[in-house]
Amino acid sequence: MAFDQSTRNRLQRFVTDARRTLEEEFTRQLQNDYGLDPISGTASPLESLRHINDQQRETARILRDTLAHYCASADTDTKAGLDRIVREQAFTVLNRLAALRMAEARGLLMESVGNGYQAKGFQLYARLAGTGLGETGDAYRVYLQSVFDELSQDLPGLFDRFSPQGRLFPREAALIQVLALINHGEIEPLWAEDETIGWIYQYFNSKEERKAMRDASQAPRNSRELAVRNQFFTPRYVVEFLVDNTLGRLWFNWTGGQTGLRDRCQYLLVKPDEQPEPAKRLRDPRTIKLLDPACGSMHFGLYAFDLFLEIYREAWAWEQSHGPGCLDTETGGSADLKPLSQTYADQDAFLHDVPRLIIEHNIYGVDIDPRAAQIASLALWLRAQRAWHEAGVKAKDRPQVGRGHVVAAVAPPAEVDLRKRFMEELDPLDAELFEKTLFLLKGLPELGVLLQVEKELPALVRAVFGEHGDLFREEDMAQWQKAEVRLSEALTEFARAARSTYQGRLFAEDALQGLRMIDHCREVFDVVVMNPPFGALSTGTKAHLLKAYPLTKNDLLGIFVERGLELLRNGGRIGAITSRTCFFLSSFTDWRSSVVLKSSNPEIVLDLGLGVMDDAMVEAAAYVLERAA
Repeated sequence: MAFDQSTRNRLQRFVTDARRTLEEEFTRQLQNDYGLDPISGTASPLESLRHINDQQRETARILRDTLAHYCASADTDTKAGLDRIVREQAFTVLNRLAALRMAEARGLLMESVGNGYQAKGFQLYARLAGTGLGETGDAYRVYLQSVFDELSQDLPGLFDRFSPQGRLFPREAALIQVLALINHGEIEPLWAEDETIGWIYQYFNSKEERKAMRDASQAPRNSRELAVRNQFFTPRYVVEFLVDNTLGRLWFNWTGGQTGLRDRCQYLLVKPDEQPEPAKRLRDPRTIKLLDPACGSMHFGLYAFDLFLEIYREAWAWEQSHGPGCLDTETGGSADLKPLSQTYADQDAFLHDVPRLIIEHNIYGVDIDPRAAQIASLALWLRAQRAWHEAGVKAKDRPQVGRGHVVAAVAPPAEVDLRKRFMEELDPLDAELFEKTLFLLKGLPELGVLLQVEKELPALVRAVFGEHGDLFREEDMAQWQKAEVRLSEALTEFARAARSTYQGRLFAEDALQGLRMIDHCREVFDVVVMNPPFGALSTGTKAHLLKAYPLTKNDLLGIFVERGLELLRNGGRIGAITSRTCFFLSSFTDWRSSVVLKSSNPEIVLDLGLGVMDDAMVEAAAYVLERAA
């Protein structure tokens, strides 16, 4: 089904109505049950709540820990922290229900949200449970939570009921309203479309909110404004054009043009008589890395998933015809990988595992909006499930998908007392490294991959451990990798031990996200594809960006392109859709001469004009650059 304007308008109405219903519901819950008022920005003492049961009291305590963590990390006030809680709870519930509805439409889940209380899955559950779960509304809530718990094994970021974004659940009246909206016949056909979840993400923030932010300040004032002001959905044809001519083109070149992608990629630009020389050793697909540094709902990654499926099939056939060892695993830094034919018993076993391999090896994403990371992980998981469904692999026989490589660039934890408690449990050198690392990640929520942590890391490691410490005799990054493993294990243990102090768990989880972000910045990618933010620099990070990117400091789009080229290996490709002004305005002269032409070979430029990215008032261009050797 084409996402034309009328279709998008219908979906936008649904999202707007559902958001309003859920935010009103959770505001009332906070006020009436938990002594927290988002309207006035006040929080009553926990001991004053004498009207709630023990379970609600535990939730009230956790909400206060979450509020304290948000206020500390974002250096904000109570009202802004409570607004964030309401917004995140509403977004998570909406995403959960939409995800179940999309899973039903793909035959991945027995009907659970469709038809509401009459859903086949719930009816079966209710017959088995009898009256033990109370009234119908209570039983349905327990049923949905059991479905969430099952799916949280693969998607904890979205379905973990104990996460800070998912503690609340709508009461029956509000839930019935949302179910009626989600099952409206007008949007029923949309649940089978992969793009739907991305449009839900975009429409959660209204045009009016974006306009109010721009009216209040020319430049974004914080990470949320930067994210919301730049939420513009990339049209499918632009996604295909850029991925075809980056990932598709690389595979075309490596195979000497002997690939099915030549016909499958409708926008791959190949001269009629073109026949490139094949690479001496074809790259093992497990070593090919693609990054979207402003991934949003992972639209680029979803289409890249399709191409990777074909790439894996062709790599298997190549190894069968050329013998084990013909696939290059060293270029991608994975020399310890065994040949495919020695890893899998046969082709069926290999193809059975490919969707998991794509998520765990190939597709990387970063976004400064944690909600985007939630959506991106869901979108890739749904795409993997669809691949298995189309291949006839039953749910019980599908491999469990690991964490993947989608990271939210969240603020490093700022609670001084928790940091001291955690550091007391570490070796003194590790404690010093941890403290310096948190300082290194300052500004991460607004900078994301633009924070060049990999450049600062060697000096940081040497400052802590010295040039030739007793514990470490290898080069700097090997020292970091060992220390990082110890810090990750210690943070994981700290999160478990601190469960009675929920704020301690949040502290540890945000620190772990920071370590994952460092790993992303240290990777070397074959492909970078993006629809990056553009325009004025955020007020909080402007000074840092002026210093770090002096050649491209006038506009975020230029900085993202420069950073994308930095993250590529020689011969890698970057594909971007941005404002077209970078190709002719005098303010971009340094960007054109000292970044684009000095560091890359421009391959393709497509002048798209106005009206390409939904309601963004920008004339756009899509282009592909090859990083020069």
